[in-house]
Amino acid sequence: MRNRLTDELAVCGLNAALAVAEHHPLTINRLFLREDRLKSFSVICKQLAERKRPYKLCEDEELERVCKSVHHQGVVAMIEEPVVEPLSDEDLELWAAEGKTGLLLHSVGNDHNLGAIARAAAFFDASFIVLNEKDTAFLAQGSPDETKIPTETQVRLTTSAYRVAEGAMEHLTIRRITNTAAFLKDAAKKLITIGTDARARMRISDLSVIVKNSKTRKPGIMLVLGNEETGLPQNVKDRCAYLLRIPGTGNIDSLNVSQAAALFLYAIFEL
Repeated sequence: MRNRLTDELAVCGLNAALAVAEHHPLTINRLFLREDRLKSFSVICKQLAERKRPYKLCEDEELERVCKSVHHQGVVAMIEEPVVEPLSDEDLELWAAEGKTGLLLHSVGNDHNLGAIARAAAFFDASFIVLNEKDTAFLAQGSPDETKIPTETQVRLTTSAYRVAEGAMEHLTIRRITNTAAFLKDAAKKLITIGTDARARMRISDLSVIVKNSKTRKPGIMLVLGNEETGLPQNVKDRCAYLLRIPGTGNIDSLNVSQAAALFLYAIFEL
């Protein structure tokens, strides 16, 4: 839940709030929690008091009002609203130089999927997620007046994405782009770009061969994921260096996009 008056985002859920408190405590402006959570958040409560920022013990009903969700798990941290910055050439150069793994999401569809993908990414040591800023399902709900604001000022993550990510957001760099196909044309010069396609000839098991044949000892890898129903558009697939699929029985057409992401990230992690 986004507070448009204070430019804050509600981060709810125990692990998500604990991760913010540990890694980015200065972004927390206010904290609401049940008494049984006080011990877990005693350090940040002390820090908030020193910064003259409020924290409040309250019951479930008030926590639900604050974050507009019943899934608060007894704590809600109101943080400075994170705005996703545009991806820069320096970002790409750094990821390539350090051999980082990350994901590019194109019309993936909703913030729950984003949160689940972020959780898998952090678990398997991926470093970044790139969003197409036209994928508005990831954006915090705004007022009708915000339709007049340029798109680049509206790209913000949601409470649901943070909650489902279970703290993973604090371990990832998240950037945005405007044109996936055009971006991949440049990114392919620095990273191995791998698109997911249910009809691809190559399989996920071919990852080891791809990396082995790379000119770089530890290449950076960008995994490109598309919409669950339509997949990646042809112009995006054409810009990927490789297209891979996850073989299955055929009883079900495809996996949930976050499940597919987890399998690919595990395969890359094991290389």
